[in-house]
Amino acid sequence: MKITFLGATHEVTGSCTLIETFGHSFLIDCGMEQGADVFVNQDIPVNPGDIDFILLTHAHIDHSGKIPLLCKNGFKGKVYSTEETANLCKIMLMDSAHIQEFEAEWRNRKAKRSGGEPYQPLYTTADAQCAISSFYPCVYGEQRQLLENVVIRFTDVGHLLGSAAIEVWITEGNVTKKIVFSGDVGNKNKPILKNPDYISDADYVVIESTYGDRLHGERIDPTPILVDCLQRTFDRGGNVVIPSFAVGRTQELLYLLRQIKDAGLVKGHDHFPVYVDSPMANQATSVFLQSNPECFDAETREIYNRGINPLVFPDLKISVSSEESKAINADNVPKVILSASGMCEAGRIRHHLKHNLWRKESLILFVGYQAQGTLGRSLLEGASEVKLFGETVAVNAEIASMPGFSGHADKAGLLDWLGHFSPKPKKVFVNHGDEDASEAFTKCLVEEYGFNASAPFSGTSYDLLSGEVISETVGVRIEKPRRGERSRDARAAKVFARLLASCERLLRIARSSEGMANKELAKFADQVDQLADKWEK
Repeated sequence: MKITFLGATHEVTGSCTLIETFGHSFLIDCGMEQGADVFVNQDIPVNPGDIDFILLTHAHIDHSGKIPLLCKNGFKGKVYSTEETANLCKIMLMDSAHIQEFEAEWRNRKAKRSGGEPYQPLYTTADAQCAISSFYPCVYGEQRQLLENVVIRFTDVGHLLGSAAIEVWITEGNVTKKIVFSGDVGNKNKPILKNPDYISDADYVVIESTYGDRLHGERIDPTPILVDCLQRTFDRGGNVVIPSFAVGRTQELLYLLRQIKDAGLVKGHDHFPVYVDSPMANQATSVFLQSNPECFDAETREIYNRGINPLVFPDLKISVSSEESKAINADNVPKVILSASGMCEAGRIRHHLKHNLWRKESLILFVGYQAQGTLGRSLLEGASEVKLFGETVAVNAEIASMPGFSGHADKAGLLDWLGHFSPKPKKVFVNHGDEDASEAFTKCLVEEYGFNASAPFSGTSYDLLSGEVISETVGVRIEKPRRGERSRDARAAKVFARLLASCERLLRIARSSEGMANKELAKFADQVDQLADKWEK
């Protein structure tokens, strides 16, 4: 009964954890890294075709984005998730595949002109479709037996439509261990979604730590802040551009904008237009509207019961085609532009930034977490100019952020969720947080709350029966390329860092071999010598 941590270890994206039991193996999440890579992630140490199934906590790409790659490489199992997560992944995985194909096409055009090597997409829309066909929806609160010795249950965790913490019971012999994966724990008192449900018992808990080192502060009603941003920007003739995650955040903003318009809170601009310029956001909004109202909080259900659509209002304009998107900035009427991606790393938002960053009348309003290394983080930290589509764009627009919109629980919220386990779990594993957050949260759990906790690096594995470490790795940092270095140099640095990590792993195995039979030690030494002879220059 073995757990191996692979992704989102001392990093905030790329969630992936492997469980092995009785000759079977399965993953909890299989996410894509977003933003700057800080540490080397070890590859999944199991052939994709030998993985029995995937348990998916929610639809965000940093948790689901590599499932199509796994299918491309031979995965044939099922993906278990809630029905809402499955419906959102139909949109998000196809969108991710389109991005991969578009990037490959763009790179290959450049390579053809420069004589460079051809570039293959990480995966294609066919791979994404294969992944989508693998989904098997589950219901909150129902136990489901997946293997003879493995039972699971999904519990609403309030982060995103369909998001879940996953309880896993594993039995070997006459011993059963329960491990709980928090997924991303939601923030309380958010529009539309319910608060996170609690779980009371577990032998082991794997918990996220996105905001593990900080508090959101006193609960602030975001409506007056949004009204003030709209009012002052419209009064000076500018646009309010909101980089927004297509799934979750966009729907929350539509919910608030409907309330603002219904109450007439923005004066002198009664019919200000709101553009949703993200095909994926438009599709995701449809999924929200078609979902079972029982997924939503009491206030949203009450709005539905009055026959009101909580996400639709007058002057809401949906942009689908690229021509419709381009026309938005040709119109001088002050407006709200909601566009993805939320961290400004891709998508139509980059075009709207190009047209509005240089305008002192406009306002760029951030309403979500901005990971290290992203364009959104650079703007929030005061960049005076940025590069967009090969062009330097001055940052003259007002840059603002709005509290109260985080989809993640803060440190207090994480402690509250974890505090409902009684008795304390035997071990808490901290992941899905950057280096500072994960280490600080782990230290807090150990020193202030008496938990047995650690923040494992990629490749670390534990025996869940005994609770003992099988292999403990150290983080291998990815060297940042110096200014002017070509992207292939950055890729080479990443591969070299992976090689060093593998060598360190081999050395740890050698050190742990003391006491092995002399014949086996000699055989091990001969194999290492043969490998060294092969590669020694």
